[in-house]
Amino acid sequence: MIRLMSDSHAIDGLPALLGLFGPVGALAAAKSIPRLDAHCRRFIALSPFLVIGSTDRDGRADTSPKGDPPGFVHVIDDRTIAIPDRPGNNRIDTLRNIVENPEVAVIFFVPGIEETLRLNGRARLTTDPDLRATMAVGGKVPALAIVVEIREAYLHCAKALKRGRLWDPASRVARDAMPSLGRMVLDQTGLAEPLAAVEARIEQSYRDRLY
Repeated sequence: MIRLMSDSHAIDGLPALLGLFGPVGALAAAKSIPRLDAHCRRFIALSPFLVIGSTDRDGRADTSPKGDPPGFVHVIDDRTIAIPDRPGNNRIDTLRNIVENPEVAVIFFVPGIEETLRLNGRARLTTDPDLRATMAVGGKVPALAIVVEIREAYLHCAKALKRGRLWDPASRVARDAMPSLGRMVLDQTGLAEPLAAVEARIEQSYRDRLY
């Protein structure tokens, strides 16, 4: 285990931070655009998975994964997307945050492509029936959608995914490298529930409550 001996090496200001890095490259500085172009639209159409980051009114942060078949995120126009909100655990952390603070960040992944797409903007929640109807899967519509008004879009280079070998089949971890979700949650919470009952509920939710 690594132990931090003191705070003497902490970066406590912007000048100290900037002193560790060189100037921003011209391409990196210019790549942020205020809309979705054809490349962004294509990336979103291919993506089956994203992570959305949000904060509450006090700045406490949360990230949440969203996944569905490719194309599940609807591009409404060059500055607007809509993300269906599927059934979950009813903590609704992201949704609570958006109500309090609409600023969000979204990162899209496409299996096999090591670059990612990042969007920043302001979100709102809607129960618009016409929009939700276009997001139905198996006849089930989401309770609401997250609409993001895009302020900034840019493609992110592949260094992080290359370092992590995310899409490399040889880097896959066997499921039994970790205990089951039920086992871990019981260990973390100390709840006195039978493991078999907890795991049965989890499996039923995976089977019956994906949509």
